[in-house]
Amino acid sequence: MKITFLGATHEVTGSCTLLEVSGRFGLVDFGMEQGKDVFVNRELSVDPAELDFVLLTHAHIDHSGRLPLLCKKGFRGGIYLSEATANLCDIMLRDSANIQMQEAEWQQRKAQRAGEEPPAEPLYDLDDVQRTVNCFRPCRIGETIRIGENVTARFVSAGHLLGAASIELWLTEDGVTKKIVFSGDLGNKNLPIIRKMDFVSEADYIVVESTYGDRLHETTSNSAQYLAGVIQRTLDRGGNVVIPSFAVGRTQEMLYLIRELKNAHLVKGHGDFPVYVDSPLAVEATSIFLQCSRDCFDGPTQKLLDDGVNPLMFPGLQISVSSDESKKINDDKTPKVILSSSGMCEGGRIRHHLKHNLWRKDSTVLFVGYQAAGTLGRILLDGGKKTIKLFGEDIAVNAEILFMPGKSGHADRDGLLEWLSAFRNTPEMVFVNHGEDEVVESFAGLVAEKLGCKTWAPYSGTVYDLLSASFIEKGDGVPVTKKGSETPQAQRKRLLFEKLLAAGQRLLGVIRGCEGLSNKDVGKFTDQINHLCDKWER
Repeated sequence: MKITFLGATHEVTGSCTLLEVSGRFGLVDFGMEQGKDVFVNRELSVDPAELDFVLLTHAHIDHSGRLPLLCKKGFRGGIYLSEATANLCDIMLRDSANIQMQEAEWQQRKAQRAGEEPPAEPLYDLDDVQRTVNCFRPCRIGETIRIGENVTARFVSAGHLLGAASIELWLTEDGVTKKIVFSGDLGNKNLPIIRKMDFVSEADYIVVESTYGDRLHETTSNSAQYLAGVIQRTLDRGGNVVIPSFAVGRTQEMLYLIRELKNAHLVKGHGDFPVYVDSPLAVEATSIFLQCSRDCFDGPTQKLLDDGVNPLMFPGLQISVSSDESKKINDDKTPKVILSSSGMCEGGRIRHHLKHNLWRKDSTVLFVGYQAAGTLGRILLDGGKKTIKLFGEDIAVNAEILFMPGKSGHADRDGLLEWLSAFRNTPEMVFVNHGEDEVVESFAGLVAEKLGCKTWAPYSGTVYDLLSASFIEKGDGVPVTKKGSETPQAQRKRLLFEKLLAAGQRLLGVIRGCEGLSNKDVGKFTDQINHLCDKWER
């Protein structure tokens, strides 16, 4: 019974954890890395076709974004996820596939113009997404489900995003059952709309996120009043409020707050000022929010729905879906609020709105979510840059840059400790992941000090035996080599070497699987490996 940590290790994104129980293999999450890549991640040591199941905590791309790639490579097992997560993933993965396909098409045209060999195909396409959706096995929050003889799971609310869940998992091998709980991404206390997190009371092992494990969130007594103040002074000086907002989750929260402040007439002198949602994905996601069963929502939202009030609609709201509609937003000189994705400014329509507003002293860019290291959003938020380059053009950074307090989707240090403190027993180990390098280490130390339990912040490649409570491999933090100005030839050489290194890491996994085989078989395999080494050392 083993757990292997592969992604979101000493990093915030790219969630991926491999489980092995009684000869069966499964994954918890299979997400994309976003922002700055700090450490090299190990590849899966198991062929995707050999995986029996995937458990998905929630729909964000850094947890779900590589699922179509898994299906492209042969996975046909069940993907277990909450009902709301299934609905959101359907649209989010299709959006991701379109981005992959558009990027591949652009790269191919660029290579042809340069007379170079065309680059590889897109990571996955819409057919791969459909294969993924066909594997979905939606589950109700709180429902206990059997995944074969040796695996039982239950999804409980994590309070982070619509449908987001922590996962209780019971694994049985050789008559012994161990319970491991994956926190997923835990939600902030002050988030509107969605159901709050549930607490879990027992576990043998815990895997907990630590995105904000080294800090406390700034708070504001009234989020609607804070937002109204930002909008008031920006519109008064004739500028626009540009909000880089994740299409799923944060956009809907901001719409909820804007409806509140408009109903309370907190912004004076601008009537029903226009509010644009410029993201086709956000429009689809908002529709899914409004179609969910009421038990997905918190008490105040349930009451609004019971009273026949649409919590996400208000006068002045305008939806932009087509490219032409998006372009017209910046042609209109009326002071306005613009919500657009991506939330970290790494792509999408938000970059066009930044191009038109960053240089304006009268405009405001308001960040309302986590900005990963290396992203444009983080660069702007940290300050110090007088200009940035967008679409090949230098843009002056003159706009007011703000971060809205209390609007993080993640629990802060005390919120994480509160969730961990709900466990009545002392677990055998708490694994800390989903945090930047220094954060996972500091939070692991804090948990050990406060709760008196063993902790570990695993690197990619860490393998732990849950039955014997011992490490098989502790993994190494191998930094990603900077690729700054390498030539295309050097890039191809590096990629080939990284492919070779991944093959070697996979070979190690095969070797470990030889334990218990007959001496004759192991001896023959060893001779073959040594012969291959002798050949390449000559």
